[in-house]
Amino acid sequence: MTTSGKWLILSGVSRGLGLALARDLLAQGYGVAACSTTHNDDLAALEADHPARFLWRSVDMAAAAAIEAFVAEACQQPPGERLWGVINNAGMSVEGILSTLPVRDIEHVLQVNLTGAICLTRAVLRQMMKTRKSGRVINISSITGLRGYTGLTAYAASKAGLDGFSRALAREVGRIGITVNAIAPGYMKTQLSEGLDDAQLAQIVRRTPLNRLCELADVVHLARFLLSEDAAFITGQTLVVDGGLTS
Repeated sequence: MTTSGKWLILSGVSRGLGLALARDLLAQGYGVAACSTTHNDDLAALEADHPARFLWRSVDMAAAAAIEAFVAEACQQPPGERLWGVINNAGMSVEGILSTLPVRDIEHVLQVNLTGAICLTRAVLRQMMKTRKSGRVINISSITGLRGYTGLTAYAASKAGLDGFSRALAREVGRIGITVNAIAPGYMKTQLSEGLDDAQLAQIVRRTPLNRLCELADVVHLARFLLSEDAAFITGQTLVVDGGLTS
């Protein structure tokens, strides 16, 4: 596969899945304009190893103006007319029974996970529609949005909203060759699953037909495929990667 100097916007890049996606995209030859709220040694290493193909900025995904400014700056840099799409990976979660969950926490989860992704996609599409007749939008969802999980109501609502957003946007931009899909991973050992103890994770493994947790590589490989020309006729889908847990 050749990426022909294509660039992607990627959110939530500082650790876990976002960092794994950034590393794989760079290895595939893409340029990556990435954002997260914090910088760390892993990001510094990517900047040092790929100075011409990796751009990082600190962006609060709950701040629409900051998102717009990030995309505007990124598109003044190397991406320009080679902008191929966006991967909305930034996400957060707060645990708690809904009846006692503070409204500010509910609003923040929805703002980061759903509104932030919509705003980032909106800003990227404005640029892509000027210069391209094809491209990709990938939204990182969750099986929680499909099946739910006790104590994660706001998170589940945000991910279910992201799935609906993907389906609707696929209809809007399909006519210009841009595909829009969501990936719904199963439970992974990442920061977002830190609230699950070993016993809970073991129970999930026992209930999973393939008898293990989802791994970062499982999602990275699917994202790689969706970005490729081989996936040019796949759009409006939520693709579940959970080893059969929700089947």
